[in-house]
Amino acid sequence: MSKWKFGIIGCGNVAHIHAQAIHAIEDAELVAVYGRDKDKAKAFAYKYSCAPFHNLNKMLVQSDAQIVTITTPSGAHLEPCALAAKAGKHIICEKPVEINKGRIQTIIKECEENKVLLSGIYNRRFFPAVTFLKAAVDKNRFGKISLVEAQIKWYRSQEYYDSGAWRGTKNLDGGGALMNQGIHTIDLLLYVMGPVRRLTASIATLTHERIEVEDTAVALLEFENGARGVIQGSTSCWSSTGHPAEIHICGDKGSVFLSDDHFRVWDFKDTLEIDAKIKENFMGLAQKAMGANDPMAMNFAGHKMNFENVIAYLDGKEELIVTGEESIKAVNIINTIYESAARNGEWLSIS
Repeated sequence: MSKWKFGIIGCGNVAHIHAQAIHAIEDAELVAVYGRDKDKAKAFAYKYSCAPFHNLNKMLVQSDAQIVTITTPSGAHLEPCALAAKAGKHIICEKPVEINKGRIQTIIKECEENKVLLSGIYNRRFFPAVTFLKAAVDKNRFGKISLVEAQIKWYRSQEYYDSGAWRGTKNLDGGGALMNQGIHTIDLLLYVMGPVRRLTASIATLTHERIEVEDTAVALLEFENGARGVIQGSTSCWSSTGHPAEIHICGDKGSVFLSDDHFRVWDFKDTLEIDAKIKENFMGLAQKAMGANDPMAMNFAGHKMNFENVIAYLDGKEELIVTGEESIKAVNIINTIYESAARNGEWLSIS
């Protein structure tokens, strides 16, 4: 029998990625799914061989899930997280854990009071290429870092936003191209670069109708370490193949361009033995730009590693990579971008 039993709250598109990731983990078993729509919950449960529930409290009480993953819309994470914490379940919550800092802090408090784990899903942190990039920054291989960039030049059709009443709303999506699509890449930028001191921003809705959120955004950043940075995010950049999400880091001793889970550039003034291995195994573009044109055009590998890290932490074998506090950072930056844009690009400090 598997050691860790999982339940999934929500049975929409992202829940299928969660289920596939759980099924691929040797020490995990999917035992339950909750969905408001009884027929959808039954169909999902049949596909993944687990028990369906359309009452969340019943799932939390009656199933023997030890860990639940949250896949509801972004602005509807707080309530199921709080209920799961009170039921004594460990929680892995989809990005963003919630749509603002205060709501995330409420979830953190609920989990602390009920002595359960809270982890977020920033699955790109677990790509091997990201591990190499972070190590290069931590070991000062770039020298003095001068210029960095996060770019998410993706595309979403009008039909995508029209497909769900919650899509493109401030209350449930929390934001647009940055909060929904760009947050993974923004999280990576902060993960490898450290904190931002202040920023200025401009956002707009240029190519979509009937949405309350941005489809185009640009921000200039000043980091605590002195580097200058740019964030570009959009769901208005059509491409037949999709543009990969990229992070660029440049300093006076090196430059690296990360393109999804591969490198377009890996170039240092002082070379090391490991550089040849990295160039052999991680250079070039990924086969598909993950999620660039289609939110379901991504595999479950990153989620699997994210979930495995939680299991390893609960087993006392690894440090937890995405804590509740870590999950606040990208949300806080994005909301500061929104506030700066609302103030006509006023420079704002990060609190």
